[in-house]
Amino acid sequence: MRDRFRVAVIGVGHLGQHHARLLGSMDGVELVGVVDTKPGRADEVAAKCGTRAWPVARELLERVDGVTIAVPTVSHLDVALPFLESGVAVLVEKPLAPTVADAERLISTAARTGATLATGHTERFNPAVVVALPLVADPRFVEVHRLGTFPERSLDIDVIFDLMIHDLDLLLAAVDSEVVSIEAVGVNVLTPRTDIANARLRFASGCIANVTASRISRERVRKVRFFQHDSYVSIDYAAQEVEVYRLAPRGTVPPIQGGKLEVVNDEPLRRELVDFVEAVRNRREPGVTGRAGRDALELATRIAEKMAQ
Repeated sequence: MRDRFRVAVIGVGHLGQHHARLLGSMDGVELVGVVDTKPGRADEVAAKCGTRAWPVARELLERVDGVTIAVPTVSHLDVALPFLESGVAVLVEKPLAPTVADAERLISTAARTGATLATGHTERFNPAVVVALPLVADPRFVEVHRLGTFPERSLDIDVIFDLMIHDLDLLLAAVDSEVVSIEAVGVNVLTPRTDIANARLRFASGCIANVTASRISRERVRKVRFFQHDSYVSIDYAAQEVEVYRLAPRGTVPPIQGGKLEVVNDEPLRRELVDFVEAVRNRREPGVTGRAGRDALELATRIAEKMAQ
């Protein structure tokens, strides 16, 4: 590989513009260009990031070592597949694909050509999550709240695939057990799609997770709490804070010990993009693989199907 990692961003809307901003300022990375179907949008972002706007993504196939894809979910397969078939590394924003079958196709193509495939589950790179996850062992109950105000974007998918999927990915990483039963309810309030959803998941390990996601709340809340036999671990994604409490050994004062842990704040998306570049350079798996993205998508799909029953 060349001294500089050549990368392009395909889709520079609300999220993709930040991909371009961060990659354009990253050491050892050359932002070759950006692509967007909205007239003038690629030119606007390219001017801000000191790069070039390209009219068609396919024109970049021979010019890049990797691409990040932040187009609407329905287009993930069509945009990503030609790059993977050419052996180009790809990071696809969540959800990985519109369907599990499409996700499997991306994974099999990457395996055949040797291309790196990463999924953009940014919360896994949240500094608070990185600090807290090693402290989570055999949780028995998990409470998750991801509440946001009406976004006026990502309305092509429902709240399960837009917001809840972040927490489903984290749950699968933290609990490391098969989901054996699901209870779920969803309501479409402001759009034709589900705007608020709740799922109760039972894992083979016995752990139960209660997961709520909303894009119609008045306040923003992004928290997860793990309850274990010997400790309680709380993560505030937005504030990037972690609290841990444990029972002290008998006779110790105070009987409950713990508090906030030290977390060095950072931009999760920046860490995700650094991980992607380093994974390709060092020929290792990215922090969130295509397979992990597929597993989160499958669980989200099961929840959506349960709601439809």
